[in-house]
Amino acid sequence: MAKNRFTTDTGPTQRQLRVGELIRRTLSDLLMRGEIHDDEVNRLNITVSEARITSDMRVATIYVLPLGGKGKDQAVKALARNAHEIRRTLGKVAKLKHTPELRFMADETFDRMDETRALLDRDEVKRDLQTPVPDSPEEGAE
Repeated sequence: MAKNRFTTDTGPTQRQLRVGELIRRTLSDLLMRGEIHDDEVNRLNITVSEARITSDMRVATIYVLPLGGKGKDQAVKALARNAHEIRRTLGKVAKLKHTPELRFMADETFDRMDETRALLDRDEVKRDLQTPVPDSPEEGAE
């Protein structure tokens, strides 16, 4: 049987993870040192939380969050406006043979964590979590 190469059952390869982490670290350093020639980008303290690379290594989706979480859209737009310069500088510093196209997105992970905490703090959820679960019949049978 032929291998179906269009399945999405597998996760990223080691190479994708390695290149993604290299891009994330290098971009974080570039932003920290203020090497992007845009005052708006340099004014914002931006955290680069993750870089995901497509399987063909042509596109990198960069998840960013400004310090404090305020002005996400502004930060993403500023980075997208400077994507060409960031890509060129990233290629030089990281010494990648082919630098992927950069797409920036706001990182929503922290918002989801806050929503989960709020959900777990609700009275009906606390009540359900504190209710003891009866033993299953399989465990008691000997």
